[in-house]
Amino acid sequence: MGNLVRKELKLSANVLSYYFIAFGLMTFIPGYPILVGVFLSCLGIFQSFQSYRESRDIYYSILLPVTKKDIVKAKFIFVCQIEMLTFSVMATATLIRMAFLNDATAYVNNPLLTSNLVFLGYALIIFGLFNILFVRGFFKTAYYFGKPFLLFCFTGFVVIGLAETLRHIPGLETLNSFGFDNIGVQLLGFFIGALLYSLLTYVGYQKSVKSFEQIDL
Repeated sequence: MGNLVRKELKLSANVLSYYFIAFGLMTFIPGYPILVGVFLSCLGIFQSFQSYRESRDIYYSILLPVTKKDIVKAKFIFVCQIEMLTFSVMATATLIRMAFLNDATAYVNNPLLTSNLVFLGYALIIFGLFNILFVRGFFKTAYYFGKPFLLFCFTGFVVIGLAETLRHIPGLETLNSFGFDNIGVQLLGFFIGALLYSLLTYVGYQKSVKSFEQIDL
């Protein structure tokens, strides 16, 4: 299994998947819908799946002495590693903003979603949606990925739109708290996001294994 994961990281992956991790730094940009950075990271992972198809990576993997379940697991491990690396960049930027830049004029006057723990929860939800909609969709055929990616794009931007909108609803203003204000609400939002990410990824993985094992390659 370890060798299969190393194959994903060193041979199969498109280099753009690694470069696009840097979009996590968009968390520092004021006056910008910073959740778009999550989408762009997913776009980088998408490039690897495109490479899988063009290089016939799935067919090559089938010839190896591994099970179909192992192939799916290795792909999911790769995807989750890229997501967590991007998330680590975003989390670091968020903590810097919360601890040292929460009074900066550019951020205080920011008309869009601020960077706090709730924002990180939203980011995890979008990553989870990518795993269950796109990655799981890819393994229905192990070849076609256009419709799954379009479905993720639509759903992901709906979540981004909701994240930007909810804080304007009376009673939900605390979702956009600056720094460590309303830390209880922020932690709740983060843990909900983490729970949904875990659930969506797990379900996506299980369904991917089931679908891939039924494909005759």
